[in-house]
Amino acid sequence: MSKVIVIGGGASGMIAAVFAARNGNEVILFEKNEKLGKKLFITGKGRCNITNACDRESFFENIMTNERFFYSAFSGFNNWDTIDFFNEIGLETKIERGNRVFPVSDHSSDVNRVLEQELKKQKVQIHLHTKVEKLLCKDNRFAGVILENKQEVQADACIVATGGLSYATTGSTGDGYQFAKEIGHNITELFPSLVSIRLKEDYVSELEGLSLKNVEVTITGSGGLQGKNKEQTENHEWFRGFGEMLFTRNGVSGPLILSASSKIASNHCEGWCLHINLKPALTKEQLDSRILRDFEKNKNKQFRNALGELLLSRLSDRIVVLSGIDPYKQVNQITQEERTAFGELLQDMRFTIQKPGGYNEAVITRGGISVKEITPSTMESRLVQGLYFTGEVLDLDAMTGGYNLQIAWSTGHAAGSSIY
Repeated sequence: MSKVIVIGGGASGMIAAVFAARNGNEVILFEKNEKLGKKLFITGKGRCNITNACDRESFFENIMTNERFFYSAFSGFNNWDTIDFFNEIGLETKIERGNRVFPVSDHSSDVNRVLEQELKKQKVQIHLHTKVEKLLCKDNRFAGVILENKQEVQADACIVATGGLSYATTGSTGDGYQFAKEIGHNITELFPSLVSIRLKEDYVSELEGLSLKNVEVTITGSGGLQGKNKEQTENHEWFRGFGEMLFTRNGVSGPLILSASSKIASNHCEGWCLHINLKPALTKEQLDSRILRDFEKNKNKQFRNALGELLLSRLSDRIVVLSGIDPYKQVNQITQEERTAFGELLQDMRFTIQKPGGYNEAVITRGGISVKEITPSTMESRLVQGLYFTGEVLDLDAMTGGYNLQIAWSTGHAAGSSIY
């Protein structure tokens, strides 16, 4: 039996503590917040999308960074193991659109509740309002920690599950990166990811709150791509996806945009172009026929009043301006060239990217402790024996849809279950 310290009471920390305790270890969990699972509580808009029920191949298509490193941990505790685990400890789950898995209750508090119950059942010692200041290592082996109050706590092993830099108010303030640096680990460059995208166009504020469904978003821009000429580089496609999005006060957000942001997080993307196809299900010819039918039906109306069946009213006002067609022009006077250009606008509405949002709104942090220095099957440091890193503190991230929480569950399980 070992004495195990877990630093951080988030998703990966709690599950790591559970499995370390199930192995018969004495487990002490230190959490600097006033409660456990503070970030978990707000995930999935308070519903907590605990994992994704897709097949293995599809799952790894959604891992953005170091997917090969993740193979071992996922094999040891995959998405279906996660569902079984939560069902076993008392959480009923359901699968929704996009294979997203939620608690039946739609309350993230129930996820925290069953985890806390299991921690207590396994006799994990939980210390809230307790910040770890420093790791103690001797002869390349973990020896203990020093708390903020200068108390020293000795132990045989330690699992660092402190999260990244996103949502600092939940306690994710980069502590784990500092611990890792101090003992010689390399930290890859850090970026906010799964975040809104800010746009340069002033009129975006007019569209604040407007939600679009079943649209296609593409992001193009320069990236200094090797072996490409200037034109190819400037028009390189970084992302293409289909789904839902939302206009904000100064940009765009929503599931589709969060996914898009993960593709551009590590790039200087100012000046890149965000393209919105409002009618992706139609070919250019089909859309033209549709517009022609609507125009015929409204041939005696002014252009500005003829788009009610084609577009949401809040969007049509701006589209009319962008089209360059006189809003007071009668529909039956619109030329074929104007109609063609209007159709092209509907399938390629363009905005200029200013930058992705910051850590205060990012779902996750991209980058982290270099996985080259971590054993993939156990999450143990290759530099310090008995020291483990799990979850967001690692250079391992994924798209939105339950994939990042699965990284937390799988890496937490790998660390906790490997300690005896």
